[in-house]
Amino acid sequence: MRSIRAEDYQVVPRAVAVMPKTFAAGSSTDWHHHPRAQFLYATAGLMMATAEAGTWVVPEGHALWIPPGLPHAVVMHGDVAMCSAYLAREAIAGFPGRARVIEVSALLAAALVALTNEPVLYDETGRGGHLEAIILDEIGRAPETRLTLPLPRDARLRRVCLGLIDDPAGARDLDAWAERAGLSRRTLTRGFRRETGLTFGQWRARARVVRALALAVDGQAPREVAASVGYRSLQALRSRTQALVGGAWDA
Repeated sequence: MRSIRAEDYQVVPRAVAVMPKTFAAGSSTDWHHHPRAQFLYATAGLMMATAEAGTWVVPEGHALWIPPGLPHAVVMHGDVAMCSAYLAREAIAGFPGRARVIEVSALLAAALVALTNEPVLYDETGRGGHLEAIILDEIGRAPETRLTLPLPRDARLRRVCLGLIDDPAGARDLDAWAERAGLSRRTLTRGFRRETGLTFGQWRARARVVRALALAVDGQAPREVAASVGYRSLQALRSRTQALVGGAWDA
């Protein structure tokens, strides 16, 4: 039987080692890191991963690329089934040096599942080796989605972001947040753009969508989800969500 302990896959003498695993709704991991890069693919449910640099939402059909050694923690929304691929450092030259969420192609999904049916020490000159090559190629060429909430390094801006995450439906506007942070409107606006690549409004809208995705998977009714994240109508939330992530949430 294949191990479900991540540490058992860190020194496997293969470029790619895959581990299928399931978690009950509401489960979470402690902060941890892996010597290898991790490709965390959600085959069911939704995962919310957090690291120092931000928060990433990983709906079904998506995956989180985690560089080697990056400390992170994960919370499960809904019953989660995942397939973790651990990639050897020597196999990922030129791969991204920061975490990001990608939409998993049908080819990549099939290759990952197929490799779970091969021995952990698969034949590198046979089917396993072919699957390994497909997985590495597909991950390397996959485009990044916008399912990321980048967190600024500036402590004042970071407090604003954490406040928006804690209360996505809050009515406090840009000026009120600037006053609370002890910043001018201009400084807050420029700081958001410089440190996150987003405007204050874009970041807030993305935070609301991220929370909405999690609440929907947790089983909350669509109209309740909209109200919980500050939208007066379900259609307004649906439009915002589809503009950001396409069909990842279409309640």
